[in-house]
Amino acid sequence: MKLEQFKEKTKEFITHLEVERHLSTHTLRAYESDLHQFILFWEDLTAQEQKLLTLRQIIERYLVSLFYKNIDKSSIARKFSCFKSFTSFLRTQGITLTLHLKRPRLDKKLPIYLSVDEVFHLLDTIKDEDLPTKYPIRDKTIFELLYATGVRCSELVNIRMCDIDMQNKTIRILGKGNKERIVLFGQKAQERIVLYCSQERGDQTKQDEPLFLNYRREKLTPRTVQRIVETFRRFLKIDRQITPHKIRHSFATHLLNQGVDLRVVQELLGHKTLASTEKYTHVSLDELARTCEAKHPIKNILGGDKS
Repeated sequence: MKLEQFKEKTKEFITHLEVERHLSTHTLRAYESDLHQFILFWEDLTAQEQKLLTLRQIIERYLVSLFYKNIDKSSIARKFSCFKSFTSFLRTQGITLTLHLKRPRLDKKLPIYLSVDEVFHLLDTIKDEDLPTKYPIRDKTIFELLYATGVRCSELVNIRMCDIDMQNKTIRILGKGNKERIVLFGQKAQERIVLYCSQERGDQTKQDEPLFLNYRREKLTPRTVQRIVETFRRFLKIDRQITPHKIRHSFATHLLNQGVDLRVVQELLGHKTLASTEKYTHVSLDELARTCEAKHPIKNILGGDKS
């Protein structure tokens, strides 16, 4: 395959991911960027190299070069996944491209989350008027709903008025891959939504409108929600970054610490596989170990007996 044909297939591939596989905007941008970077690498080769090397050899040379650039392993792994998906797409086009790739092993990172006390401090102690914003009720409601439901930031901004069942305290969420699920929220979140709608949001007759609006009555962007959540950082006793995804981690971890079944948490989070949810069990086990260390009667006996 020549370079110009590859560029055409790249455009077709991105369209395929968007229209047929319904991948998120974030993933589409990432894959498009990955393939564009490869094209730049290809164009940078000498004329002799471009003539002698096959497409498979150019791709493999490109991926090997990434390991020498101190690029984050997760970014390299995503590029591997991108090319794997791309070769599968090419097969549907009658083009066979066999790559001998070994995906880098990622270091396991435990999710970072807020403690229960920290979340309750931000939600119950901080007053609306303390928030540095023109829409404090909206912003507090956003934080409350993120924690109450565990939804992704991209899912939150797409919640419409008609998706909310206030009586049963449920929200219909359209997640990754256009997969629909139902999430739950409690009494406090319900009260916050009612307060926001009555005092800041205004007109509720258009049921297809997003729940959360900006001053132009337009849907919030995920970046705006990230900035809103970050404003709560100043109220923490220990300064650290707060993001919508860390609130999602907190939601999952706190449920598991309370003994909620792993498969229930998987369903609420919208994870495709149980393996995606299992990373939270490591955090929960750490919490359990600390509790046992502090509360186990044998430790207390041994700690008190100095003879």
